[in-house]
Amino acid sequence: MEITIIPVTAFQQNCSLLWCPETMRGVVVDPGGDVDDIMAEVEERGVTLERILITHGHIDHIGGAGELAQRTGVPIEGPHVGDADWIRELAQQGRMFGVRPGRTFTPDRWLEAGEVVRFGTVEMQVLHCPGHSPGHVAFFCAGENLALVGDVLFQGSIGRTDFPGGDYETLIRSIREQLLPLGDDVTFIPGHGPASTFGAERRTNPFLVK
Repeated sequence: MEITIIPVTAFQQNCSLLWCPETMRGVVVDPGGDVDDIMAEVEERGVTLERILITHGHIDHIGGAGELAQRTGVPIEGPHVGDADWIRELAQQGRMFGVRPGRTFTPDRWLEAGEVVRFGTVEMQVLHCPGHSPGHVAFFCAGENLALVGDVLFQGSIGRTDFPGGDYETLIRSIREQLLPLGDDVTFIPGHGPASTFGAERRTNPFLVK
């Protein structure tokens, strides 16, 4: 699997373009905005998009999803239905954060824990990781030892839990029960900031070392 990170909007959110090098078919994960930049990267890499994947319903991760789906004709999959209210209130989120809300949408498929998403020959497992938001999911590709965790876990920190539907204890449980057991050598890409490994965070992250 090949991957490139496209930081988008003033939030510098890590929109990810992933593709199968054998088939050149791929996905965009969390298109938060700057759709022209995302499209330019897709075209430069020669990738044929199969779908758009969403980790959770906060505007910095979904602000460009509706427009990208409209321009490419591909379905939007994710997050878990627990974030339905966040997605439905996209315009209100825009007012809350003082940003253009983007095209509204309803996902073509809500994702459940244990499901698999595919593009080309690549398979990624869906993990339900609530706490930052009720319907937050992560994607794990065992063949690549790679996870995309949205805003659940960061290098040296964790996702905030003060938004509606957030809960600190639930978030810590998601990290400890869903992410860390995947293995210390698994690299993860967070929703913002640099990548890390679960092992490094287990050993040094102040929210986990207790």
